[in-house]
Amino acid sequence: MPNEKCSRSKDSSPSQECHELFQAILDPVFVVTPKGIIFEANHAAIEASQKSRDEIIGQGICAIIHGGSSPHIQCPLEEFLLTCSASVEETTLPGLNGEYLLTISPVKEQDGTVNKILLIARKLTGDEMRKANSFRTAHMAAIGELAAGVAHEVNNPITGMINFAQLLLDDSEKDSLEEELLTRIVNEGERVASIIKNLLSFARESENEDEPVDLLQILKASLSLIEHQFQNDGIEIIISYEKVPCTISGNFRQLQQVFLNLLSNARYALNEKYPAAADDKKIELSCSPLIQENGQQIFQVIIKDTGTGIPQGILNKLFDPFFTTKPSGEGTGLGLSISYGIIKDHGGIIKVDSRMHKYTKMIIELPTTGE
Repeated sequence: MPNEKCSRSKDSSPSQECHELFQAILDPVFVVTPKGIIFEANHAAIEASQKSRDEIIGQGICAIIHGGSSPHIQCPLEEFLLTCSASVEETTLPGLNGEYLLTISPVKEQDGTVNKILLIARKLTGDEMRKANSFRTAHMAAIGELAAGVAHEVNNPITGMINFAQLLLDDSEKDSLEEELLTRIVNEGERVASIIKNLLSFARESENEDEPVDLLQILKASLSLIEHQFQNDGIEIIISYEKVPCTISGNFRQLQQVFLNLLSNARYALNEKYPAAADDKKIELSCSPLIQENGQQIFQVIIKDTGTGIPQGILNKLFDPFFTTKPSGEGTGLGLSISYGIIKDHGGIIKVDSRMHKYTKMIIELPTTGE
């Protein structure tokens, strides 16, 4: 508990009265060390987490409010706590079953050191959640502009390097050291050019004509390409489709790229959790019409896997370019960024809902053609 003096009644000690006030707070409150270890929690925190006091005290804060983290990714919240700084942020806390405004308040001792940090979680209202979503959308738009700017600045120089190296390569002696080095330069240059192309895809600066396409046909075509791999891995695919066409205006190849990427990520997460066949090694795939609050009809595609899940503390970074949840060397961090850009270019949105060690649900919403 914070070392602050409280007023008291005649029949109670200062510590008793402070404890009563702490427990009376209606919002979940945790007291943690700078390393994120919980050593106090009020009744609201215990109730929201649906755990007993003994299950909370002594645990890491990430395990309680986020549901845990991956072994190769440190929780951003726990990293921030080590700085002993104050912060206020809107975030999803699956361990507390909702969207919250999380206030982080370090408690300084008389000598200026920080041994305790207060975490207060206030549940967001509907309007506040909509504002938070708008902020995230603006954040992604700003990242898209930055990515496009970087890509344009790098594109011309790298193209020149590749062309000049190719000219030298054409005049070099066969099987010489010069030929080998120039070949490497061309190959690495083309690799950079490929990354630039992916950044432009994220920023949606490519020009493609849209046409009426059926989401069900795209999903079926995507599954046909990877069905054999999933069978070999012992992954069961549970499909729930509408019997009517789900027609939108879009690009077949680009949307197929999105679905293949999401299915590939789901396969990776399942194989990480279940190296061998298992009853719960499943992917649920659905596509259905949905009426939004404003009356607009959309099609919603959901790809849900029962794999490792994604740490809650990094969900807001998931679509950032070059950010990956996979171990070093196993992912470029561009797949979801490109998928985000493609869906946005089609007038839709892509969202993620995940719980560590339980599931990950990718939700895509696309406007109908009205036909």
